Amino acid sequence: MKQRRKLKPLLALLVFALGLALLNSVNKQQLLGSEAAQSQIALTADVESASGADVLIAEAFRNGQSNIQLGGLGRVSRILPDDNKGSRHQKFLVELESGHSVLIAHNIDLAQRVKHLREGQSIEFYGEYEWNKQGGVIHWTHHDPKGIHPGGWLRYQGQVYK
Repeated sequence: MKQRRKLKPLLALLVFALGLALLNSVNKQQLLGSEAAQSQIALTADVESASGADVLIAEAFRNGQSNIQLGGLGRVSRILPDDNKGSRHQKFLVELESGHSVLIAHNIDLAQRVKHLREGQSIEFYGEYEWNKQGGVIHWTHHDPKGIHPGGWLRYQGQVYK
């Protein structure tokens, strides 16, 4: 009987994570539309639970998955030099509540640079997850000028960068 009580919260978390995974696996074509509609979809895709987002990112990492729209909340753990080869990217590491880290590669040719970014500060993100052995990369944290790819965003100190 006690074992069942211990399994209920785990089962609830699993059901929640599967629900979020299902929402994130919606066909990208269904997300397409006007740029305003895409922005609204992305901004309302805020993660309701940091631990739920952590579960999805950990699952994508564990399974070696890529090309998945994911969002989350974490702490800037390290600011890296900009990548100035080809399209310029602002790069930094974000540590999630679980301890898992992801690299954020934010295209500053298509979106505004995140102003006053500081280590230790919280940041929300939504973009495309790409697997790598270091923990993964979140990119497409900006609008798509061609209107083909779902837009992403970063939210830092109350300002949205897309």
